[in-house]
Amino acid sequence: MKKIDALAPAPGKHAIVTGTLWMMGSLASFIGMALASRELADTMPILQILMLRSLVGLGVVFLLARHLLPELRQLRDLRMHAVRNAIHFSAQYCWTVGVALLPLAQVFALEFTTPIWVALFAWLALGEHVTRARALAIAVSFAGILIVLQPGSGGIDPAALLVLLAAVGFGASAVFVKRLTAGSSPAIIVVWMVLMQLPLAAAMLLLTGGWATPAIGDIPWIVVVGLTGLSAHYTMAQALRVMDASLAIPIDFLRVPLIAVIGWLLYGEAVSAAVFVGAALIFGANYMAMRAEMRGMGAGRAVAGG
Repeated sequence: MKKIDALAPAPGKHAIVTGTLWMMGSLASFIGMALASRELADTMPILQILMLRSLVGLGVVFLLARHLLPELRQLRDLRMHAVRNAIHFSAQYCWTVGVALLPLAQVFALEFTTPIWVALFAWLALGEHVTRARALAIAVSFAGILIVLQPGSGGIDPAALLVLLAAVGFGASAVFVKRLTAGSSPAIIVVWMVLMQLPLAAAMLLLTGGWATPAIGDIPWIVVVGLTGLSAHYTMAQALRVMDASLAIPIDFLRVPLIAVIGWLLYGEAVSAAVFVGAALIFGANYMAMRAEMRGMGAGRAVAGG
């Protein structure tokens, strides 16, 4: 067993540097998406932001259409794609409302609860085993949620509950994505996301009658929110492809202090220490659970190899 472990390739310096750069791109994308959504929410309704985001994504899809059309024509798992996108669209709506109304650091802190909901939904829908480490992480994360929400300090902001609901939706969406990858490539999952969420946002916007003609100054933010909506997940996927998750995920936590500084500089947002304490608990619990599960998988492979 020791010989097998010794022969296992360690991530090279080049892979770590490359993965770190991809994670930096992911950080910039998530922060850019939040800032663009905040800026656009001052001049247009949330549904219009989501529609324009998908419209920019549609332009990217057209550029890649020739390569994706053969798989797209197979029309695999359309019903599952539809359910997944309805959930994801609802989560995006709640998240964008939170970005418009809450300190950005609080939004990102609550968003880090997504792994909790992924684990719970994977257990309920896929029958996946919840390890002792993951169960402990869920319990500690709930304590972190209470610290971030601070229910005893004048009541919970409804917008914070919407962000928490968004994290639940993102968790459910991730489980659907895991099932969809059995028959669809990640690129096609993104294509169906654009093709389904664009008409959904347009129809709901039409029903509410809330269209606001974008100003010239809105156009760069529209481009940013559309491109970062695609690049945020692509860059993280690329990072995880070339480096261990145990190295990549801690970099992602930098989103909280970075967005706190940006929120303070651009919007004068004051963030309480409770947000950082709660975010650290949520992140730390999930990170330790991930490390424990990875060690367990490594031990299992070593025994199988022996």
